[in-house]
Amino acid sequence: MENSRQSVIPMFLYSSSSKYLIEFEHLITKPPRNCSCSSASNGDLEVFSPGYYAKCSIGGVFSCGLTHMAVTPLDIVKCNMQINPAKYKSIASGFGTLLKEHGIKGFFTGWVPTLLGYSVQGACKFGFYEFFKKAYADIAGPENAAKYKTFIYLAGSASAELIAGIALCPFEAVKVRVQTNPGFATGISDSFLKFINAEGTAGLYKGLGPLWGRQIPYTMMKFACFETIVEMIYKHAIPIPKDECSKSLQLGVSFAGGYVAGVLCAIVSHPADNLVSFLNNSQGATVSNAVQTLGLLGLFTRGLPLRILMIGTLTGAQWGIYDAFKVAVGLPTSGGGALTSKRKIDDKVK
Repeated sequence: MENSRQSVIPMFLYSSSSKYLIEFEHLITKPPRNCSCSSASNGDLEVFSPGYYAKCSIGGVFSCGLTHMAVTPLDIVKCNMQINPAKYKSIASGFGTLLKEHGIKGFFTGWVPTLLGYSVQGACKFGFYEFFKKAYADIAGPENAAKYKTFIYLAGSASAELIAGIALCPFEAVKVRVQTNPGFATGISDSFLKFINAEGTAGLYKGLGPLWGRQIPYTMMKFACFETIVEMIYKHAIPIPKDECSKSLQLGVSFAGGYVAGVLCAIVSHPADNLVSFLNNSQGATVSNAVQTLGLLGLFTRGLPLRILMIGTLTGAQWGIYDAFKVAVGLPTSGGGALTSKRKIDDKVK
């Protein structure tokens, strides 16, 4: 009787540093299967069930695939500024050079591997983040999960990106080669065949280390900063509880939190981004070659302003799209509050 009663009340965590109750989303306790009051959020979908994670993964496909494809022109200029700074000296001149030499179509070179690669990466990133966040919170237990929630965000996102990076790496290798070597190939299949013929299948993964070095810090910042910023917005900037906010306001908060997080992501992950571009541009290139060529200052600053613009906008849009998809399929928006019962979830869906 006591266990049944506990399963239907809000899932609160006690803070060891105070006597107050801290609401830490709805991560800690998966309700009993026979308790219908806290399971379904959309029809028969149970929160933290395989179907729930599948929907989060699909949201990640739209979130990452579409946004990265949309900023392909910025990405091409950024990659060429990193690889050939003598020719692509600034953002403005880079766009001018690209337009003059390759025309409008030059701005969309490599859009197919970009779309495919980041769609797969987005599915792994968002789906596994939700999974690992719940898993690590369960391992930590209620009190520690509440006390160290930021570490759970960081660990969950790092674990998710470890998997997502493996999925992305072959597509990223081909994308960079196509974008920085005009005429390299005529299509996605031709690109992969020529790349493998030149460097072997293992060559598709030679940039995996630097890619992890770029993506794991980026993703850790992306999720942990987003969760923290959104929580602060709802706590300090919006006078009403999240549950009482309109969906449009919640999506606006998601975009704003994502944009700020994206700026921080760009700064933290930029040196590794330069390494990825350098290694995938040149056959046989090594990390040592990249450091010697770029220099430490260049490693941290070359192409950074454009990447801040690109990643800030991209990350904000990703969170907006991801949460819009979640709302469309009857799931709550991310961060800033908790859903504590079936009734509340059903009310949101309505």
